Amino acid sequence: MIVSTKGRYALRVMIDLAEQNTHDRVPLKEIAERQQISQKYIEAIMTLLSKNGFVDAVHGKGGGYRLNKKPEEYRVGDILRLTEGSLSPVACLEKGAEECPRKAECRTLPMWTKLDELVEGYLDSVTLAQLMK
Repeated sequence: MIVSTKGRYALRVMIDLAEQNTHDRVPLKEIAERQQISQKYIEAIMTLLSKNGFVDAVHGKGGGYRLNKKPEEYRVGDILRLTEGSLSPVACLEKGAEECPRKAECRTLPMWTKLDELVEGYLDSVTLAQLMK
């Protein structure tokens, strides 16, 4: 599993919003400057986060973004699954994947399944609040 820049930047943006600790909306330009990420790239990430209820967005003058929940209520696993689509180490374990015809005799499947459980379990145990420390 390799986490793309989209996933890594989404985490950085979410941590940035959490660290602002404000009920006011934070302008995209400010986030982009602090995180040294292009505004255009962050816009795409914020659209995804907003459409999926991770952040509240208001466009136009006086607009910006803010978290919808407390930092301790956001799990890293949820953010990465949203941005990456899957965290599975092999295609046959991805959500909605067709069952592999070799499943019954696959000697490596138990290993991949355990790795998948460990990765998912760990990432779901980490919150934004923990990353702020």
